[in-house]
Amino acid sequence: MRITGGCFCKKIRYNAIIDPKTVTICHCTDCQINSGTAYGVVVGVVKDEFVLEAGDLTYFEKIADSGARRTLAFCSSCGTRIFAKPADNKPGRFGIRVGTVDQRDTLIPKQQAWWQSAQSWTADIRDLPKI
Repeated sequence: MRITGGCFCKKIRYNAIIDPKTVTICHCTDCQINSGTAYGVVVGVVKDEFVLEAGDLTYFEKIADSGARRTLAFCSSCGTRIFAKPADNKPGRFGIRVGTVDQRDTLIPKQQAWWQSAQSWTADIRDLPKI
């Protein structure tokens, strides 16, 4: 599926080919900290089919909870995280943050990762008041 997306300040614009079957809620501690909430939601890019159309990305390299070195890409102006991928162009999961995707309403999570790091309250929030 071809998608488009961008950052909060609208300086970053991209297009990519993703596999909607890979939409994942990730509960790792990195996603919790980086998203500022209990988890992140990512979708996998097919064969590194990601094209930056506008803007400048800033990169940060980190050792993930898995032990793998990951390169995280952010908008250099507003700080929105756009994606994470294996460092040094190694093969592996290239995940775009679903919140940056224009078509995000069609990207329904299919799985959860790093459940052992999940905040306990995320298991069932159905009954919380909707304000």
